[in-house]
Amino acid sequence: MVDLRAFAFIDQLQRQMVSYIGSASRGYYPVTGQAALFLEIAPGMEINTITDAVMKKSNVRPGALVVERSFGMLEVHADDPADVQEAGQVILDFLGCRENDRLKPKILSTETIERLNPYMSQIVNRFRAASMSLSDDTLYVLEVVPAGYAGYAANEAEKAADITINHVSVYGASGRVYLAGTTSDIQAAKYAAETALGSLDGREH
Repeated sequence: MVDLRAFAFIDQLQRQMVSYIGSASRGYYPVTGQAALFLEIAPGMEINTITDAVMKKSNVRPGALVVERSFGMLEVHADDPADVQEAGQVILDFLGCRENDRLKPKILSTETIERLNPYMSQIVNRFRAASMSLSDDTLYVLEVVPAGYAGYAANEAEKAADITINHVSVYGASGRVYLAGTTSDIQAAKYAAETALGSLDGREH
């Protein structure tokens, strides 16, 4: 049996989020304004047959495909949100489930660090896959399970505030989002990300 862990529709990808996907994945890169879907399932190998079904039955492009022993993650996107919604329905039909059979996002931890020390900023920049944080920035870190929801949270945060995306991890045991900016912008981004995650229904962990 395949467990639907994460299933998150994005109506409009933001500029930094598409740039991050382009820097970190090896698929067909999205562009700003496209709609997208983040999917995570278990066991991981089943993501291959799901991807095959989606490519044959819907008009979307795969931006990221990650196959692990435990979890599999797929991101697809298209210009028309209806195409992405159709791809989501193909996935649900293939799995024989409904959207609210997914796991609800569960926030494991959040941290807000004001006035980053220059050395702390440099450490963050060493592992980041997106833009750099600067000394004296305020840093926000979000950890969520399933990991597939991290991309959704980062995109919603970028919609709400003028922040910098430092890093997003959308696969593995948990997902992580690192954002930097002024304290007021980070507060707005934090509220947007956590509210968006809280709005998604599904099974309890």
